[in-house]
Parts: sequence; C-alpha cells; structure tokens
Amino acid sequence: MDNRTARIAVVGAGSGGITAVAQLLRKRPALKGHILLIDPAEEHYYQPLWTLVGAGDVRKETTARPMSSLIPEGAEWLQESVQTFAPEKNELLTTQGTTVHYDYLIIAAGIQLNWKDVPGLVETIGKNGVCSNYSYETVSSTWDAISHFKGGEALFTMPSTPIKCGGAPQKIMYLAEEYFAQHNIRNKSSVHFMTALPNMFAVPRYEKTLNEVVKRKQIQTHFKTELVSIDGPNHVATFENLETKERFTHHFDLIHVTPPMGPMDFLKDSPVTDASGWVDIDSKTLQHDRYENIFALGDCSNLPTSKTGAAIRKQAPVVVENLIRFMEHQNHTKAEYDGYTSCPLVTGYNSLVMAEFDYEKEPAESFPIDQSEERLSMFLVKKHFLPVLYWDGMLKGLM
Repeated sequence: MDNRTARIAVVGAGSGGITAVAQLLRKRPALKGHILLIDPAEEHYYQPLWTLVGAGDVRKETTARPMSSLIPEGAEWLQESVQTFAPEKNELLTTQGTTVHYDYLIIAAGIQLNWKDVPGLVETIGKNGVCSNYSYETVSSTWDAISHFKGGEALFTMPSTPIKCGGAPQKIMYLAEEYFAQHNIRNKSSVHFMTALPNMFAVPRYEKTLNEVVKRKQIQTHFKTELVSIDGPNHVATFENLETKERFTHHFDLIHVTPPMGPMDFLKDSPVTDASGWVDIDSKTLQHDRYENIFALGDCSNLPTSKTGAAIRKQAPVVVENLIRFMEHQNHTKAEYDGYTSCPLVTGYNSLVMAEFDYEKEPAESFPIDQSEERLSMFLVKKHFLPVLYWDGMLKGLM
C-alpha cells in the first residue's frame, strides 16, 4: 500500500487534465511539485483527426504522442487507474492500491466506449465490413472498409447515449459517399444514416445546411433508430425504432458503428457523480455541487453541452480561475462558462461547416463569415491549424 499527498490531484491526463494543469502552472508557478496527474495511459491521442484518418486523408500515427512527452513540467505523473473516491476524507484510491490525499481535486476523466452494449459488435469490429472511427485501434478499419467497398448497402449509426464529438457519425458518412462517387461506385450504392436522434443536428442554423447536404448526396435518413445488435458474418444489423419499439433488420456491406458511450466505470455510483454517473458540477462555475474543493471539466461532467475538445478549451480557463480563487480565498466574481462548444462538420474532402454554439443552441461563431455554409477554408482550418493549436497551444497552457 502506497500513500501520496498532493495539493492538487487531477484525474485524467486527456485534453482537459493536461490543459488545466498547464494553465495552473503558468498562472501559479509556486504550484510546481504540488500537482499530481493520475492517468494509466501510455499514449495521448488527438482524436478530432480520426474522421480524416478513417477517410484515408491523414495517417493515424500523426494523431498519437507518448503521454510522457506531454505531462507539463512541474507536475508529477502517477500512471495508475482510479478505483474509488472518498471526497469526505479528500482521498481517492487507485486500482494498484495507492491512496492519494489531496487538498483540491480536478476530475477530467473522459468518457467510456461501451462496445459490448451492442451484442456481436466486439466479435466483428474490424472485419466483415464493420468499422469505427472511435478508437485508435479500430480507425484503420474504416479506411479499409471504405477503400474496398464495391457497392451495396452502406450504413452509418448514431446511438441515443451522449457521445464525444456528436457530429462525427455523420462526418465519415459524407466523406465515404464522396469517395464512392469519385470511384464510380455511388450509382450502385445505397447510403443510410441510422440515427437515434430526431434530426440531423440540434442547432437549427447548421441543421438547415446539413439537411441540404443529405438531400444533395441522396443519403437516406432514419431518425429515432438505434443499432441494438449486429451479425457480422451474415452482414445483418438489427435496429430498434425508439418511438414504436419495433425492431427490424437491415443488410449491410459496410457499416460504420458509433458505439454507445457513458461514464467511466469508476465514476458510476461514486459520491462525486449524479444519478446518471456524470460528475455533478455547476454548469457555469464548473465547481462541484456538493464538494466545494472539487472541480471538473470535459466529457466526464454533467454539463448540458456537446462533449468536444473545443468545449474543453473554453472550460479549462474557468476551472483554473475559479480553483485559484477558491484556493486563495478571493471573493471576486467567479468565472463563468457559457456552454460554448464547436463541431467542425466535415461534409466532404474539401468542405466543412464550422458549427459553434452555446448552452442556448445560439451560434457563437469565431470568424467574420457565415459559418453555416460549407467552406474549403474551414476544412483547412480543421485539418492543418487546429492540430497545431492543440499540441502547441492548448496542451501547453497557452490558451
């Protein structure tokens, strides 16, 4: 049994954890040696590029870097997994038996992919035309399936659970459809979007454009429709209509599956989470609703906004400012997060709708143009500028 003590413990060294730590160390250099980052991962991934990896437009190796190279200087890294929280004692326990005592805690634990929630999926992912962009291990299977597709039924699914990057399930569909057209197999292909949602997108300004894209590309949409099981060897997927609860099967030659997602197992039934397993924080201050020395950000939180890296970029400064204010007993107005998130909606190999909006589903756009239009410029921003912004800006605490 090992014991560790940290002034600030941070659970998760993904986008949220590293960004928050880097900003804390820049704002308060005296915290050097007093922050403990807890994460078992060997690698860190820039996941927004996986859409383009799956479409054969980017090499997947460019999206991965060793975690050890990204831990901010001045922070310690405990490469273990959290098992339980004891917030009343300001402690947490790792699966390796380490007890960490903290004064302040930041939870940035991410979201869990629940592949096993779709019977048959684990057994067939990566073969039989079944693919997914949602993990580093499976993303290559998407390009393999698209590039070897000879025509037939191509299905793209979207579950009813919260997911990271809510636009990703349809982005790969648009790229695949364009690839089919470029290689003269579109006329013998049928493309279907099987989505559990009631519409293409939750923000009307951008939904209007996406409805036009779907119409132009002659993609068949099936709303309130969820994948419930898959038979890879026989190329049959079973779906459920979420309104009628009726089930039906659909043959596929290619199926891109977005797996159901949910809170990390160690967060479920935890004293720091709500009844659904998400970390329970104030939607504006990002401070815990019951334990005032705990803050959270990113996909693990119960914030009512899309789970994206862009949202984390806006959440991190709020967590940092409010944590410092709390640590230093400052009484000035707390920083507030307005729910900003961004979803760069790729609609083709050279086109993108840069959706940016807040809690109220109102546009919160960054560029002096109509971002509801498909643009090459915005595609180039996603492919070339945003990765640099991530690695060299966000993770270094510069923004």
